[in-house]
Amino acid sequence: MKTKHFAMFAFAFAVVGPAGAEDAAQPKMSKEQQEMADAFERMGAVRAEHKQLEYFVGDWKTKNTMWMDPKAPPQESQGKSHSEATFGGRYIETKFDGDMMGQPFSGRGVMGYDNLGGKFFSTWYDSMSTGFWLSYGSYDKASNSYTYHGSMDDPMAPKTKVAVRAVVHIVDPTHYTFEWYETHKGKEGKTMQIEYSKQ
Repeated sequence: MKTKHFAMFAFAFAVVGPAGAEDAAQPKMSKEQQEMADAFERMGAVRAEHKQLEYFVGDWKTKNTMWMDPKAPPQESQGKSHSEATFGGRYIETKFDGDMMGQPFSGRGVMGYDNLGGKFFSTWYDSMSTGFWLSYGSYDKASNSYTYHGSMDDPMAPKTKVAVRAVVHIVDPTHYTFEWYETHKGKEGKTMQIEYSKQ
């Protein structure tokens, strides 16, 4: 962690105090210290965007479809997903269990809204890889969907990246879809879709 960032966190801890500490009179902050405290408050505020993500909280049944070869029929499987809000609603953590390509499969993800960056984000890691997925995106009210952009390591060509576009479309209060598009040789193709039904 950079020295400046560490100093900011140290200052925030000094102002707020350790958890459970008794309230005590604090010396009056300087203008710079007050501005820093205000910045931390803005950074950690739970906003409308965070509350919007509460839609995903709950237990979901999934239907998973994968296109390994555009010329071949897709592979289908079932799964289940559990999502819950953490840290006062600042993040949504997801646990997914099912199967993929005939093997047991588990994954974990976190989604949220970065107040400083002004963007939604999504992370993912699972039992079939050793990498970590991070993407940033935006929400479109007209289509009621989130679109994320990121890249992943290409397992067929080590040390190269594949551009990915992920679209989460909210169908109704109890159904949404997740679509995964990869770009290979300049051509984008849909390689995965997950249909979620709330339980």
